[in-house]
Amino acid sequence: MTLKQDIEDALKGVADPGTNLDIMRMKLVRDLVVDRDGRVCLTFHPSSPVCPMAFKLAYDIQRAVQETEGVKEVEVKVAGYNRADELMEVLKQASTHHQETD
Repeated sequence: MTLKQDIEDALKGVADPGTNLDIMRMKLVRDLVVDRDGRVCLTFHPSSPVCPMAFKLAYDIQRAVQETEGVKEVEVKVAGYNRADELMEVLKQASTHHQETD
């Protein structure tokens, strides 16, 4: 199995609390790119521009990817969400904190 497949499997474990469907089935994660050095970039599209669970889901997505063996770095972009810039800043801070504690 490739690292990309491992990441996709990990993301299938992240469920939208409103629907109980996994985020991959809901197609909330797009543009998943994994380089051979373990750097991952993906785009999270919340289910609506005002999704009340966007912050939790984005954090869960980032954490699921970070915890996948072989991943060195994660960048989560957010699109189609009213507070996308704020959410990406929160994720960046959480990622920095995660790297410091490893």
